[in-house]
Parts: sequence; C-alpha cells; structure tokens
Amino acid sequence: MKLSKMSKDELELYSYTDLAAMILKEEKKSLNTPEIFKKICNLLELSEEDYANKIGDFYTSLTTDKTFILLDDATWDLRDRHSVKLDLEDDTEDEEDLTETEEELDDELDDMASEDMHDMDDDSQLDDPDLDDAVDVDDDLTIIGEDELD
Repeated sequence: MKLSKMSKDELELYSYTDLAAMILKEEKKSLNTPEIFKKICNLLELSEEDYANKIGDFYTSLTTDKTFILLDDATWDLRDRHSVKLDLEDDTEDEEDLTETEEELDDELDDMASEDMHDMDDDSQLDDPDLDDAVDVDDDLTIIGEDELD
C-alpha cells in the first residue's frame, strides 16, 4: 500500500526509520536527510517546529540503523540495493608494506638494544652514592609476629 493512501493513524504506528525505508522504496532513488524527513513530516502532519526539533534525532537514527547506507553524494538509500566491493590486491600490498616496516623497526630496536647494553655494562648507576644517602636503610631489621603487632 502506498504511503499516500494510508491514514495518519496508520502512519503513526511506524517509526521514522520505517517510514524512511518505505519512502525510499516508493521513490526508487536515494534522498538526502532533509528530503526524507520533510516527507515524513508532511505524512504525519508535523509542524515546521517539530521538523526543526527532530531532524537531528532522525539523522542519528538513520546512521545507526543498518537498513540504510549513506552514499558519497550525501544521500541515503537502502543498503540492500548496494553491494560492497572488496579489492583484495590493495589489502595484500598494505600487508607487504606493514611487513617491511615491521622488519625495519626490528632492526632499529636491535641496534638500539646493543648500544644501550654498552652503556649499562658497568654497574656505576647501581653504586651511586647519592642514592644511598637518599634512602635511610636500617641494617637491624627484626621480624615480629602478629601477636606482637597489637
């Protein structure tokens, strides 16, 4: 049944996204957000104020509903009218680029690790007298039992 033949009471039973899908099916072409919502507002006899207040929420509902797809020309259409093309060759090239980059990073890390090892060969940082002065270490440590803690 065409939307124009339905009563306002019947139309109010549908969500805005349901109405949008029905409009896109009837129109057989993609439409932008304001065009779709204006048609919905006309069908439901909503005011211009309602249009202005609700169009943002309507847009959000279109973006989250998997029924719709936003096209490059900023129009909405039904997802089932469009197919997704995968270009596997591009993905393979990207993987090769990543592998090369990964190998280069591994080489750089190996170089850095060997330089850092030479810098840390002596234990001079561990025997820093400034560190010993900063921490007051008591050589007379005693272990006490739980009953002595009270």
